[in-house]
Amino acid sequence: MEVKKINFLQSYSSILLLLGGIIIGSILGLIFKDKVEVIKPLGDIFLNLLFTAIIPLIFFTIASSVANLEQTEKLGRLFMIMIAVFLSTILISALVMIVAVYLFPIHQSIIISKVPLENIQSGSIGEQIAQLLTVNDFFELLSRKSMLALIIFSFLIGFASLQSGEKGSAFRSFLDSGNEVMKQLLTMIMKLAPIGLGAYFAYQVGVFGPQLFGLYAKPLGVYYAACVFYFFVFFSLYALVAGGKRAFIVFWSNNITPSLTAVGTCSSIATIPANLEAAEKMSIPKHIRNLVIPLGGPLHKDGSSMSSILKITFLFAMFGKDFTSPSTILLALGITVIVSIVEGGIPNGGYIGEVLAITVYGLPMEQALPVAMILGTLVDPIATLLNANGDVISSMMVARFSEKTKW
Repeated sequence: MEVKKINFLQSYSSILLLLGGIIIGSILGLIFKDKVEVIKPLGDIFLNLLFTAIIPLIFFTIASSVANLEQTEKLGRLFMIMIAVFLSTILISALVMIVAVYLFPIHQSIIISKVPLENIQSGSIGEQIAQLLTVNDFFELLSRKSMLALIIFSFLIGFASLQSGEKGSAFRSFLDSGNEVMKQLLTMIMKLAPIGLGAYFAYQVGVFGPQLFGLYAKPLGVYYAACVFYFFVFFSLYALVAGGKRAFIVFWSNNITPSLTAVGTCSSIATIPANLEAAEKMSIPKHIRNLVIPLGGPLHKDGSSMSSILKITFLFAMFGKDFTSPSTILLALGITVIVSIVEGGIPNGGYIGEVLAITVYGLPMEQALPVAMILGTLVDPIATLLNANGDVISSMMVARFSEKTKW
């Protein structure tokens, strides 16, 4: 077998440029202090472009994905087992991260923003749920404050297109085309990220001082430690569930190439070929590996669910909010599931999940999103490792539950 050589610089070029922009911005902030406010509009332009692109991007991504489910729906029971495995591991990984942030709480001694938090209008619980999940006019879907309503509407449009059969084929093609166009648009906008986030970071460091440098140290330490623990302990448990000691040996002896590919490319989608090759060596049935792994690439993300919890707790600490209430934790778990689906196949798609979390919790978008984006960039490599390797171990469990496969 010939393994393609991984070009590290090419794979990590966007992350390196982004980190370079942040570092340069930080240096400018330290040197020029308050004077760096003059470049803050560069950060504002980048964020405004990102905000305007997110709404149509979410609509086309979800609607087109649902509209093209015909082949998977025919697989019936196998499809349902796969979804159950995906959801279970996503929620378990999120719970592991919640335990980690409770054992090692993230406390911030500074408050980044003085902007008052946005609040959902008062009323009964039923009324608040209705306001969160729906809007009473179409144009209100075009606001990022109606993110959950937009996601639900996009799912419904996708299902309606699916049910329209041949008559809806033209509309499905429109959704697919729109999805590709919006993905390219986001790619174009993210090329400005080193400048935009660099300007934002220069402003933050210049205004709030060098104490910001310690802001990310503890959350990153907690996240990487929790991910390493989850990778070795829970993936081993999943392998044992999939087939005992033999499955354990089969998994750990065949996941080296997928792991290196995931870290080297920083992309779950790019790791799919390596995952398929590993799954074949593991003797996972062809019809299972050819379904679970390609769908798992965009839809199943254990690492992203853990980073979603980290970002939420980090932002809560930053803005002085309490993360301990059961309703807050349940909502966070729901957001991690949605994020795993929404970000699939989208370059830098995790940012969409960040916008959703910030919107739902009523945090000030302009202050919270850049911080969450920076944190997301720093955790991306190990998150991708969990995302990609999780697809292989999930295909083993699906094979066990659906075909009683033994290794």
